[in-house]
Amino acid sequence: MFRKALFWMHLCAGVSAGIIILMMSVTGVILTYERQMQVWEDGPYYSDPEPGQQRLPVDQLVAVANQTEDFTSTSVILNSAADAPFVARAGRSPLYLNPYTGEIYAPHSDSLSAFFADVRSLHRWFMVTGDGRATARDITGAANLLFLFLLLSGTYLWLPKVINWATLKTRIWFNPQVNNSQARDFNWHHVFAFWAAIPLLVIVPTASVFNYGWANNLVYTLAGDTPPQRSPSVTPDPSDEPTQVQSLESVFTLAQAYKEDWRTISITLPQPGAQSISIAIDEGNGGQPQLRHSLTLDRVTGAELSWVPFTDQSSGVQARRWVRFLHTGEALGLIGQTVAGLASAAGAILVWTGLALAIRRFLRWRARTRKTAVASGNTEELAT
Repeated sequence: MFRKALFWMHLCAGVSAGIIILMMSVTGVILTYERQMQVWEDGPYYSDPEPGQQRLPVDQLVAVANQTEDFTSTSVILNSAADAPFVARAGRSPLYLNPYTGEIYAPHSDSLSAFFADVRSLHRWFMVTGDGRATARDITGAANLLFLFLLLSGTYLWLPKVINWATLKTRIWFNPQVNNSQARDFNWHHVFAFWAAIPLLVIVPTASVFNYGWANNLVYTLAGDTPPQRSPSVTPDPSDEPTQVQSLESVFTLAQAYKEDWRTISITLPQPGAQSISIAIDEGNGGQPQLRHSLTLDRVTGAELSWVPFTDQSSGVQARRWVRFLHTGEALGLIGQTVAGLASAAGAILVWTGLALAIRRFLRWRARTRKTAVASGNTEELAT
C-alpha cells in the first residue's frame, strides 16, 4: 500500500514539474564547461612577453585603464601565467590590458559570455526580468524541491519487489532484450537513475540554497555555525583619506608572499577614506573554494590586518562556499564539472522517459475507460 501511494506521489510530482526540471537539466548541461569556454574565448588577450620584458607596475596599468572613457576601476586581477592579461574591472565590466606594454586590447564580440548569461538566466528564472523575476525564481525553486522528492522517492521505488541479480542487472545496465519503446523507457529510467543518483543528490539540494533563505541558513546550522546577519554597509569618509598609502604594486608584492603557488590575485580598490585594502588569493581554477583565501592589509603601513586561509574560515562559511561550487562540480575540477554535466544529462533523460511512461499510462487508462463505456452502452461517458 505504501509503495503504491509513494508511486502515485512520485508520478504526480514528475508530471507537475517535469518540463521545468527538463529545462533546468538541459541548461545545466550547456553550462557544464562555461568557465573553460570563456577562457578559450578570451584567448586573443593572451600574449607571450618579449625576452627580458618586465610587467608594468599595477598602479600604472590601473591609470591606463582609467583613461578609458566612462571607466573607473573598482578591482584588478593579476594572473601568475606570463602570457595572461591584466584585468581591470569597473563593477562587472572588464577591461583587458597587455601587462607589459599597457596596450588595451580591443574587446571581442563577447558572444559566448552573452550566450552563457542568457542560459544562466533561463536556468534560474526563465529569463524573466524586473519584478517578475522573484516569482520565476520561486517556481524554479519549487520545481527543484519536487526534483529532490523525485530522487528520494525514486530511490525507494527503484528497488524491485523481488531482489535478485536477474532483476537488479536490468536496472543498473541497458537491457538488450527490450522489444518496444515502453520497455526501453522503463529500462532507461531505472539505469540512468542508478548511475546519476549520487551526483544529483548533491546538485539538486545545493540549488535550493540559491533559492531560499532558509536553505542557506540551514547550511550554516548543519555545519554547527550561526547564519550570518546582514550588517549595514559603512561608506568611508573621503576626508579621512590617508596622505600616504601603499602603492598597489607594493600591495601585490606583499600578497604574493602569502601563497607561493597562487594563480590569481584579485585586489579590490579601496574607496577614498578607506583604511584597509582587501585581497583575494586563488590557487585554483576560480571554482575551488578550498584554494581561495582572503587577506586584508593596512593601506598606510602594509601591515596584515587579517589573513584568513580557507581552513581558518568558520565551518559555516566553508560549507556555504563548498555548496556554491559543488552545485556546478567546479569544486572538484574538470572531473567534477564533467560528472555534474553528465548527471544533468541523465536528469533530462529521466524526465523524458518518466513523462513518456506517464503519458502511456494515461492513454491506456483512457482506452480502458472507452472500452468499458462501449461495453456498458454508456454513450455519455464515451463522449467525454
